[in-house]
Amino acid sequence: MTLLHLDPSDLDHRGGTHTAREIAHQPAVWQAVHDQLQAGRTQLEAFLRPLLALPDLRIVLTGAGSSAFIGQCLAPGLLRLLGQRPGIRVEAVATTDIVSSPEQCLQPEVPTLLVSFARSGNSPESLAAVELADRLVKRCHHLAVTCAAEGTLNRRLANRREAHVLLLPDETHDRAFAMTSSFSGMLLAAAWAFGLPLRPVTELADAAQALAEREADRLYALAEQPFERVVYLGSNALLGLAREAALKLLELTDGKLVALADSPLGFRHGPKTILNDRTLVVILLSNDPYTRQYDLDLLRELRREGRARVLALRAAAPADAEAPHADDVPLKLPAAAPDLALAPVALVFAQCLALLASLRLGITPDNPSASGTVTRVVSGVTIHPLPPTHQSQQSS
Repeated sequence: MTLLHLDPSDLDHRGGTHTAREIAHQPAVWQAVHDQLQAGRTQLEAFLRPLLALPDLRIVLTGAGSSAFIGQCLAPGLLRLLGQRPGIRVEAVATTDIVSSPEQCLQPEVPTLLVSFARSGNSPESLAAVELADRLVKRCHHLAVTCAAEGTLNRRLANRREAHVLLLPDETHDRAFAMTSSFSGMLLAAAWAFGLPLRPVTELADAAQALAEREADRLYALAEQPFERVVYLGSNALLGLAREAALKLLELTDGKLVALADSPLGFRHGPKTILNDRTLVVILLSNDPYTRQYDLDLLRELRREGRARVLALRAAAPADAEAPHADDVPLKLPAAAPDLALAPVALVFAQCLALLASLRLGITPDNPSASGTVTRVVSGVTIHPLPPTHQSQQSS
């Protein structure tokens, strides 16, 4: 589809062609990712089944930046799915933490499945985290979810017996600076790999496309407002999504718009002081009936106080819900959909808002960092050797 009715020639002139296309083609990309996962299901299950049967398995979901937020989205649902067994653990730990503090993040005696998310597979931390896990954990297996066949991560793990690579379709390998379809593609690929409950892929795709088409006027109007600060709030899987949404706005506006992410309950504990009359707050309402009560409490509080513009992205409301508000943004998903199913659809709204804000500020979305100090694949990272006290556990 033509995203938000943007003129392709104008986008090309303003340096936003790749970003707009990669946001727009996500519904089709999700179907391609789903089909590929189904085609490789036998080999994937042969790898995962014996590991998930281990009573004391530790699953570490890892990546850097946006890729780390994928793990944060997945961890609550994966723990709920697998956590009935008393010994199993699921944790989202950024590669940046593993690399800087390996002894605090890796447990040598605990069987570990390191699930690495990497768009290019070339970031220094992604590669170093795999190497450190191999050195320090006695029984370590790897599941890599990546978008680049030529990436170093894929090439290092593709033929290893204790590893499995989910190499996603090339359409997920974003050419623009910001991760868009690579984020949602890797998120859904991992969810389907572990059998997390979602909604049918066609339903997710239809909801995302309908949202972009239906909300175009609202998105343009928001982008034209003189907001200086934007806050994304979410609970459970939607907290990781809120962090990704805030990062997209920071990246695509080259830091000119301040963006913050938190949980609705955590926001009251200090971060709420950021609010003023030039602040936009976007609350990603949970579909979990219990959690949703806390989300709605804060939503009502903020709207009552009137210090900021407050939007609520919400799935179909339960039959006994209060009347809709003009600043409610409906997602074409049922009230029974898990929060993880809301995440990729809600993200399309945040990506579109970030793109329009970038264009309004005269920034080139495909390469927004005017100074060049932030790059598509992170650079300037020195991986320091472990000191002698950090000996390999494999030889102990």
